[in-house]
Amino acid sequence: MTSNRLLNLYMAAFLLFMFGPLILMILSSVNDASPPSVTEWHGLTDKWYAFFWMDEARLRADPVLRALDRGRFVGCFGNSLQVAAAVVPLSLVLGLAGAVMLTRWRSKANGLLWWVLLSPMLAPGIVLGLSALVFWGRLGVNAGLFTIIMAQVTFVAGYPMLILMARLQRQPVELEEAALDLGASPFRVFRRITLPFLLPALASAAVIAFLASMENYNTTMFAKGGSCTFATEIGAMARNPNGHPPVINAVGTAIILLTVAATLAHTFLLKREKGKAGG
Repeated sequence: MTSNRLLNLYMAAFLLFMFGPLILMILSSVNDASPPSVTEWHGLTDKWYAFFWMDEARLRADPVLRALDRGRFVGCFGNSLQVAAAVVPLSLVLGLAGAVMLTRWRSKANGLLWWVLLSPMLAPGIVLGLSALVFWGRLGVNAGLFTIIMAQVTFVAGYPMLILMARLQRQPVELEEAALDLGASPFRVFRRITLPFLLPALASAAVIAFLASMENYNTTMFAKGGSCTFATEIGAMARNPNGHPPVINAVGTAIILLTVAATLAHTFLLKREKGKAGG
């Protein structure tokens, strides 16, 4: 066996390991069987997707779907959007501040600051969630969406910081220094030179922060109190002793399709922009 054939087999096994479960999830999301199955086929159905908009009479007639609380699931998803709407801007502001400090402030303490600012990303989610719960509880704040936001921001801000640091390290510092020498204020330099240069990185950081907030489970689980989010509700449904409902598979399939569509759209726009630039 040649080395190239061995490498191809390894890549095929790796891709099968990575995407096999996703393919099975998609297949089970259109199988009229609960718990989800691909070996026991009961026919094609769309009811696991239609769960979110089907009429009440059809919902109550189904023995699986009527046991699920559609209103709670939609409400938990709405909570996740509210949390992300607060986490994303806070994380961008904190991440930007950390990135500017570490790239523009020359000090012997930079190494220490680097580890201090990144330590929340390395800490277990359980620790962050419980810490936020205890800290804000001592201040008289009950566990809920606010504590979820505070707990998530502590580590989500690290992602924008790393992305923005990589972008700032590519910016010529001489541009800022020249503007300062010509009499511009530091704020004007930041607004007219640094911020426009960071806009693409800020957009990428915002997307990553949003995804990190929406999918977070460990930290959110220990900081939520009586509230719920999209991730914690799916986790609760997955712990069903009789097997999780295929609605979860339908949600996962929808997320995959949206991700693939966004990726294809992004690739198409990049190719079109390159084509215009080349023409």
